[in-house]
Amino acid sequence: MIELEKIIVIGDRVLIKPEENLEKTSSGLYLPPGVDKKEKVQGGYIVKVGPGFPIASPTDDAEPWKEEEPTKYIPLQAKEGDFALFLRKDAIEIELHGDKLVIVSQNSLLLLIRDEDLFS
Repeated sequence: MIELEKIIVIGDRVLIKPEENLEKTSSGLYLPPGVDKKEKVQGGYIVKVGPGFPIASPTDDAEPWKEEEPTKYIPLQAKEGDFALFLRKDAIEIELHGDKLVIVSQNSLLLLIRDEDLFS
């Protein structure tokens, strides 16, 4: 069985546990009634976040003896525990231990709600 801690999200993607039949988020955001029927937008809680956008390192082929620097990343705005509204058409569905999860690129995120006291 794969454990969530062993999952590594790649690049600018996030792993989200979508909320079903969402009319109001636990932080108080109301979604219009047509959102569910059109299924263009969905909400859920971010479970895992990728490292971000890789920054290209300058290459100097004239000095092959130098060690390669580790890849640096521009971090994502999304953080674990955030509530995210995302474009449903861009989501890739997976199932892990009977739970439905979706993988979404940061470009498909429309809104983040960060409530530090939500899980306290």
